[in-house]
Amino acid sequence: MRILAMDTSTSACSVALWCDGAIVSYRLSEMSRGQAEALAPMIAAVLDEAGLNASALDLLAVTVGPGAFTGLRIGLATARALALAADVPCLGLSTTEVIAQGVDENAWPDGCLLVALDSKRSDIYVQMFSKPGQAAGEPQAIEPEKLGQWLGDVSGHIGVVGDAGAVALVALSEKANDVFAVDASGVPDARAVAALAAQRWNVGDPTPSPTPLYLRPPDAKLPRDGGRLRP
Repeated sequence: MRILAMDTSTSACSVALWCDGAIVSYRLSEMSRGQAEALAPMIAAVLDEAGLNASALDLLAVTVGPGAFTGLRIGLATARALALAADVPCLGLSTTEVIAQGVDENAWPDGCLLVALDSKRSDIYVQMFSKPGQAAGEPQAIEPEKLGQWLGDVSGHIGVVGDAGAVALVALSEKANDVFAVDASGVPDARAVAALAAQRWNVGDPTPSPTPLYLRPPDAKLPRDGGRLRP
């Protein structure tokens, strides 16, 4: 199975090609902006390195959020356009499950894993996983000071990962003996996108068009009177 995976949802841009159980080509660049210019050349380089064209793919996989509004639109628009042009199905995966997927089995905590992502606002995006591949609830946007209350009666060790992990650790300082940082990438990685897609999808499975996962409305608002000039 050949899967082209991509991510532009946070502060990096990455593309990976999965062929029959292994990553055969990969590109990653850390960037807070500029993914629109970087993504297409990365895709071309990855496919060229493997000697493939898009029509030879079985599946495209892309992160759908939560994440940066602009970054999510870039990744989704590119994946949808390529899927349409090459007549290849496209699968959407959440950024939080992709980050959890990227945690090495040996680094997985003896308890739960909390993925915490920077929203570029006062809140953070979080989701809890009870074990690899198994989410313990839906992703949420939450103010850090409410994180302890949100966790409720969760007991045992909690490993924290993600680019807002430091914020979450400070917010949970009262549980310092049970909460610790996990040594793993803080951003989604296209290699993990590809690996997760390979687990989730089989040739012939239906793939609804991926849509962005937004946990809060955009900051931009419609102008008064719909933008019409006042008399």
